[in-house]
Amino acid sequence: MRHAQFLARTVLVQNNNVEEACRLLNRVLGKEELLDQFRRTRFYEKPYQVRRRVNFEKCKAIYNEDMNRKIQFVLRKNRSEPFPGCS
Repeated sequence: MRHAQFLARTVLVQNNNVEEACRLLNRVLGKEELLDQFRRTRFYEKPYQVRRRVNFEKCKAIYNEDMNRKIQFVLRKNRSEPFPGCS
């Protein structure tokens, strides 16, 4: 049985444009981080390197989530004072 990620992934080549289909396939694989996973499992990764990478990814996700929350707060349009603290 095939892995669930690959069941609904089909890239069609239209008008013999293979380069465009390859770009689309690379974009799909990049969004699902399959290429990164393949590159990581290509060689053995020592346990301390795995821990460092996982901790870095967790910190990066927390940072990105916090920054996105702050950006969305600043971009809100229905605030009573559009620029708080700048009066």
